[in-house]
Amino acid sequence: MRREWSGARRIVVKIGSALLVERTSGKLKGDWLAALADDIAGLKAEGREVIVVSSGAIALGRRALGLPQTSLKLEESQAAAAVGQIALARAYEECFSARDMTAAQILLTLGDTEERRRYLNARSTISALLGLGVVPVVNENDSVATNEIRYGDNDRLAARVGSMMSADCIVLLSDVDGLYTAPPSIDPQARRLEVVEEITAEIESMAGDAGSELSRGGMVTKLVAAKIAVAAGANLAITNGNVLHPLRALGKGAPCTWFLASTNPVVSRKRWIAGALEPRGTITIDDGARAALNAGRSLLPAGVIGVEGAFDRGDAVIIKDAGGQELGRGLIAYAHRDAERLIGRKSTEIESILGYRGRTEMIHRDDMALNRS
Repeated sequence: MRREWSGARRIVVKIGSALLVERTSGKLKGDWLAALADDIAGLKAEGREVIVVSSGAIALGRRALGLPQTSLKLEESQAAAAVGQIALARAYEECFSARDMTAAQILLTLGDTEERRRYLNARSTISALLGLGVVPVVNENDSVATNEIRYGDNDRLAARVGSMMSADCIVLLSDVDGLYTAPPSIDPQARRLEVVEEITAEIESMAGDAGSELSRGGMVTKLVAAKIAVAAGANLAITNGNVLHPLRALGKGAPCTWFLASTNPVVSRKRWIAGALEPRGTITIDDGARAALNAGRSLLPAGVIGVEGAFDRGDAVIIKDAGGQELGRGLIAYAHRDAERLIGRKSTEIESILGYRGRTEMIHRDDMALNRS
């Protein structure tokens, strides 16, 4: 068993439509989903957290609506997704509850993982679900999305979710067992790569772009997902899901390609906050708050003595001490007007001051990158 798998505590599993839905009948593959649920139950029993990113809503919905298997108009795809999302959620709920697991449906678009206010909301919700022992099942919100249906893919969404949630490992279950030096259907001499340590131009040239009739992905989209994953500190595996118990098989050394990250998710996230985002304001804190941050705690409103800038919720801000020294940067949980009203106040007063129940922390420790002298 590779350490990239055995050491992963938070895992994102992406499931393609062709794995879940019969190509000819359009029916759900119940036996396959049951076997996958067994695998996930086994991982949870080991103390691991699992997030599922699942395709299949459009494929299930088009059957229920009697739509053809050929290309659909945008509005037909959205209608099929609206119907299929219910069927897909019901299938996961029934299958998981039979194994004493609770499933939760999360509908996202790529914008929810890229726009910072929505990013913080999605991250907080999924974190809360994982803390309660729930298995989040993420679907692209195809019933209202436009570009995501026409151009989006769940390989990339899975990588974005993994990045957002600081996952250790992302598994793309597909109808292929990894990246080959050339498309095997064209070149019988093509060989599968066991490990990719760097995604070079040569590696990218090996990808084909043909998806199945039900899936929108191809190897190109999987390489894009791999780039996102490794940049976020997550290892990513592409493996064949067309077997029962595919995650168990991966753990036992099933054929796959591993894309290895050079750092871990925590370091990558801190680096992103510290250097990749333009700060929109400044938060000045007192000595007690500074000591709390150095001890690994979050920044509470009570420790704030000053707010500058016109920032919004989710923007990056500079954190300074009373002497003006920059201590680090973080993603703020409140827009500047609300943050100003909370200066020096207790977290228990937030609702009475703002009129709504906001976050306890001004900046959560997971959304903070401190300078280390």
